[in-house]
Amino acid sequence: MLHIIITSYKEPKSTEKAINSFLSQNIKEKFKIIIIDPFPETENFLKEKFSKEFKKKQIEFFLDSGEGKSYALNILLEKIYSTNIEDIIILTDGDVFVSQNTVQTLLNEFKNKQVGCVTGKPTPINTRKNMFGYWSHLLFDGIDKTRKKFHKKQNFFECSGYLFAIRNSVLQGFPLETAEDSIIPYLFYQKKFRIAYAPQAEVYVLSPQNWKDWKLQKIRNIKAHENLNNLDIAKNMQRTKSFINEIKEGMFFALQYPKNIREFAYTIALYFARLYIYLRAFYELKFKKQTYQDGWRVKEIQTTKILD
Repeated sequence: MLHIIITSYKEPKSTEKAINSFLSQNIKEKFKIIIIDPFPETENFLKEKFSKEFKKKQIEFFLDSGEGKSYALNILLEKIYSTNIEDIIILTDGDVFVSQNTVQTLLNEFKNKQVGCVTGKPTPINTRKNMFGYWSHLLFDGIDKTRKKFHKKQNFFECSGYLFAIRNSVLQGFPLETAEDSIIPYLFYQKKFRIAYAPQAEVYVLSPQNWKDWKLQKIRNIKAHENLNNLDIAKNMQRTKSFINEIKEGMFFALQYPKNIREFAYTIALYFARLYIYLRAFYELKFKKQTYQDGWRVKEIQTTKILD
């Protein structure tokens, strides 16, 4: 059985597009799409758009209590837990959509019994012609390079929360204090499973398009990953996403990335922007005690919504 879990937050039109990007694929396995959202309005909208699929129970809606993405996922993972290690769970978001070959590409990786977790490739739909769009291309291409290297070496690396898949029957839950795309792969790695990268499985993302939204998203992400330091289970975890790794893996890559003078200027600006958000995140963590909270977007990031 294949479960496709789409977590959304008051973005019904974008979620409709996300669902269609899966339904349009030739999925040979028995599958079910489960939408997690804290708003009944989203359920009503989707039931109208996918009435046939809801009646067939090919699509289900899980109304969570609004206490956080990780909290809702924990409840659902326990609910759909299977003892069959061949059963797969795909995790993605309602504000993204996937490429036509995504499901089969991810499932192919699990033919290797040592693989427990597979991540897809985030691909920005922003233009490179403005600064924030260019930043999204540079950062996503940088992490793509890093994941390819770690995959080849069979090293541990963190997945992308935009799209990754796991074997069922291994976990019934995970800690709430950090990002699921970091801690879940590590829990699999601790159980001697490999983490795999499937760059052909693309997930299309609209990245923040102004400074306010960009800063909000990145600081929240940094805090989530820094919380790993507070988990005993993750004390020895090899971090993919960290300030030191950005310097080691990304500094020279970024300098080679620009195609013209304008993009070179954007790259230099990104160095200062990344330094600022790390300093800001560390300051808020240390002095203001503003830690990562597993809550549905306390402040919404409007410019990442594709349709809503």
